[in-house]
Amino acid sequence: MTAFILVSGMFTGTHIWQDTVARLTAAGAEVHTVALTGLDGPRAAAAPRVDLETHIADVLAVIDSVGVAGDRRIVLVGHDYGIHPAVGAADRRAERIERIVHLDSGLPRDGVPALAAVPDQSLRERLAGADGADGVLPPPAHEEWPRWGSTAGVPDAALDRLTALAAPQPLGTLLQPLRLIGAVEPVPTTGVLCTGNGTSIELVQMLVRLGDPALRPLTDPRVTFFELPTGHWPMLSCPAELTDVLLRAAAGEGHRLEPVDEAAGPGHLQPFLMDVPDVPRERHGNVDLYLPDAEEPRPAVVFVHGGPVPADARPTPRDWPGLTGYARCVAGDGAVGVLLDHRLHDLGDYERAAADVAAAVELARADPRVDQDRIALWFFSGGGLITADWLDAPPAWLRCLAATYPVLAPLPNWGLSETRLRPARAVANAGDLPVVLTRVGREMPEIAATVEEFLAAAKDCGADVEVIDVPNGHHGFETIDVTDESRTAVRHALRTVLDHAFGGHAR
Repeated sequence: MTAFILVSGMFTGTHIWQDTVARLTAAGAEVHTVALTGLDGPRAAAAPRVDLETHIADVLAVIDSVGVAGDRRIVLVGHDYGIHPAVGAADRRAERIERIVHLDSGLPRDGVPALAAVPDQSLRERLAGADGADGVLPPPAHEEWPRWGSTAGVPDAALDRLTALAAPQPLGTLLQPLRLIGAVEPVPTTGVLCTGNGTSIELVQMLVRLGDPALRPLTDPRVTFFELPTGHWPMLSCPAELTDVLLRAAAGEGHRLEPVDEAAGPGHLQPFLMDVPDVPRERHGNVDLYLPDAEEPRPAVVFVHGGPVPADARPTPRDWPGLTGYARCVAGDGAVGVLLDHRLHDLGDYERAAADVAAAVELARADPRVDQDRIALWFFSGGGLITADWLDAPPAWLRCLAATYPVLAPLPNWGLSETRLRPARAVANAGDLPVVLTRVGREMPEIAATVEEFLAAAKDCGADVEVIDVPNGHHGFETIDVTDESRTAVRHALRTVLDHAFGGHAR
């Protein structure tokens, strides 16, 4: 028999599992829920000195209470914050655990506190370095739950109950680093991704292809994935579907990620889809200039890569073939190509990445070979959020803004709901600034939704947006979809951006 042990997340208790428990039990499973100290019960008063170790002990007590019959298999499920005490306990009882299910949760790491996985960036900054021995974090008000994860699909009555029963979260549970000895590493795992909260299997696969060593273990055959088309609380929004997924996970089913072909290399390091001219390149700190054969100052196109990109990723984005291909094409057509490495290494880095972009623009404009009054900015993928700064107050010298397969709104689980970096809001102030947007037909749904939100806002305010469609293109199509359709789209985008940059001047 399978014995499920369910561990709830921040502010919540065993009550959130009520429907899931009933359905798993009806399917013949044994089910246990973990009452985390200080969190369980209506408006539970957080006990003093409650920390992550306290909650790990709570999970261990339930594991130890489950019989050790030969046919009893424990599947440990951690939702949200609950994955941290779950993994901590599994590391100490690895021989008892058949599988760990990460239910719309992160990847706990040794030495890293649960605070690092909290989506609210402003809260993370505020609590970093705090003394959490006796403090608590007040539970969200009814309208504040989306800051902690998408409430998509949760019925109004369930959200009311979630609010009424929410308890203060002891700060020690978030600030105390998780300590692992490594015994949990061989235990099979399953990730259940809630796409309404901004994560999908396709998105995780893309991040794996970028070569982040921390994500490489996700391609192990013992790791499986499922998706649920709902928000962050599937036990409230779709308990039947969640029950089915948990039963299938216990049986070892699920999608397995494709490992990176070490011989071929990841897709973003494959050759650019067009032949590019051999032009001079100069390196100035974190900025590269690709120079045309010209005597007089020329317009410049500044290319802004996406991310987050791990700080130790090599090569860095300014040496990726897709981006250098664009920069060389621009220089071959008579403009200065500007390519930079900015510091978007984590979702909390957007402010400094935006500052890096602004500094690169000023460096380019100060170069005597650049016409400082004719600049275009071209953003890719996750760099798309940075367009908000330039749309909100476009300078007179900005002749065009381009975006290719961009992310144009923070995804629900990014914790950036209060940031200024919201292009759909900023476009109302863009005036007559030309915007060239390249849209791929096979975009990840969660990213495609941000593009449609932006386009709807642009239409409402009459912004000058030209859309170039690549119907069969994927995110990063310039190196993975080497087709005539893709080449046509790239040529169209280059021609349009340069026409705006030159502004009627001869090339």
